Amino acid sequence: MEPNNDVIIVGGGIIGLACAHYLLKENASVRIIEKDVIGAGASHGNCGLLHFSGILPLCAPGVVGHEIYRTLCGTSPLYIKPGLDIARFSWLMKFATHCSKTHMSLATRAKHDLLRYSKDLYDQFFNEVSIPCDYEKKGLLLLFRDKRSFEKYAATNAVLKQYDFGARPLDAKEARRLEPSIHEDVAGVYYNEHDDHLRPEMLIQSWKKHLIRQGLIVEEKCRVMDFESEQNTIRSVQTVKGRYKADNFILAAGAFTPELNKHLKLSIPVQPGKGYSITMEKPARSCETPCLLYERNMVVTPWKSGYRLGGTMEFSGFDGALNKKRLARLINGAKEYLNTSVESPVLEEWAGFRPMTYDDLPVIGRSPVTKNLYVATGHGMLGLTMATGTGKAICDMMTKGNSKIDIAPFSLDRY
Repeated sequence: MEPNNDVIIVGGGIIGLACAHYLLKENASVRIIEKDVIGAGASHGNCGLLHFSGILPLCAPGVVGHEIYRTLCGTSPLYIKPGLDIARFSWLMKFATHCSKTHMSLATRAKHDLLRYSKDLYDQFFNEVSIPCDYEKKGLLLLFRDKRSFEKYAATNAVLKQYDFGARPLDAKEARRLEPSIHEDVAGVYYNEHDDHLRPEMLIQSWKKHLIRQGLIVEEKCRVMDFESEQNTIRSVQTVKGRYKADNFILAAGAFTPELNKHLKLSIPVQPGKGYSITMEKPARSCETPCLLYERNMVVTPWKSGYRLGGTMEFSGFDGALNKKRLARLINGAKEYLNTSVESPVLEEWAGFRPMTYDDLPVIGRSPVTKNLYVATGHGMLGLTMATGTGKAICDMMTKGNSKIDIAPFSLDRY
């Protein structure tokens, strides 16, 4: 007999686990189907920031020209692989058209609502569940080497303040008292108290074990082949391990969403945005607060159990090769902003694929063509941060018919 569940979740990253968490609290029977192993994708090697203050969209006015200029100067963290890729070209053109004040205002409000909701739910989550993952509430330091960039950030921060996510500028003495490892060449510092951090791979594995104890069924190395549908309703999913039935299905496949689009009559325009990280043993000289190195667009995250440098954005398809030049940029960037040792033994060099949408908004909601299919994907660089809010919203839509927050800006209907 084919296994039957209330809900099948396709995708075992942080979003899939968060959906499972809230559904299990509603006594649903849940099965996750993962083509690799739980947490093998972007959930594994990211920098672990719970970046609740990240409410501004990437597609902002002037960003295209700015990145072209930085690319010509050789300072851009962005790389676009040359070649004819129609889907990528179309995505990039639509990204450019969304770099407007109108979209920025809409996207900022929408991201704020989801991030605020996620922040409240994370606080509740860590109060209720014991999950070892080096979780700390230390905020985030934004370090600027260029004085003009520091001064211009005041306008950005003014927008953040409107949404109660603003940072405060620090003078040199105050900044180095908070973080002694800041390099003397750093021209300015902001401190944002609203952000937290944790070790993502520890969270994933600890959360997985917790959910299995709550009744979650996990199918790993279980690639989806097709879906069996009848009258606009999915009846089962066919995998390399066999067929599984459920009453409802959730697509939480992250960057690999396009592989399943055609099977589900969807056209979700997710592009893989490749990011890199280097994880090392915690050096003797180390920052103790997470740092965003502003001009480098990279993050340094310290944990009790290690140290990670991460960043860059590469649009090169699903090319998993590690570009040593991109990794070297992370090492060099850390040296420019911090008086800290980056010669500690390297534990892992990593690259993963973020699920990027051209309007920098996730896709959350019910499929417009399939009655019992829900979608939770396209979270870009904020999947970890938005996980709780997304999981709760999907659960509430499925079990109550609506969610506490307005998910209209994230609807599939916009495509």
